[in-house]
Amino acid sequence: MNVIDGPYFVLTVLGVVGTGLVAGVFCGFSTFVMKGLAALPPAQGVAAMQAINVAAVTPAFMVVFVGSAVLCAVLAVVTFVLWPDEGTVELLLGSALYLFGSFGVTVAANVPRNEALAKLKAGTPEATAYWSAYVGEWTTWNHVRTIASAAAAVSYLLAIT
Repeated sequence: MNVIDGPYFVLTVLGVVGTGLVAGVFCGFSTFVMKGLAALPPAQGVAAMQAINVAAVTPAFMVVFVGSAVLCAVLAVVTFVLWPDEGTVELLLGSALYLFGSFGVTVAANVPRNEALAKLKAGTPEATAYWSAYVGEWTTWNHVRTIASAAAAVSYLLAIT
């Protein structure tokens, strides 16, 4: 196979779009949402983030976030099977970046922090004590997810150009 074309091309374009959309969501959190929440009194910040975490698990976002992970896994498998003459490295790199750097980090770093926050009652000393550590750690890992998702989109784009 000399070129990425047909359904493989469509899958790759969808990979660019999906990983790019996720990068945009994460970028928004890294650049202004978390800063805004951190500027609130801890009780308000905790309550707002708890509400955001509940609202985030909607079909619309989950289709993009989890759907992109499935798409990246499919692209990796198809790339291993077809092993195109061009774009192989970029396709495999894009898949790895998203699957490990975005989806994997979400599961291993951000979700456990969200679950710990969800167990706390806003305004309690425990929630206040956890909040400052939460904001810093969650945001740091979110930066990783942002960069990995954006890099995956760029990598997929390079594969088809």
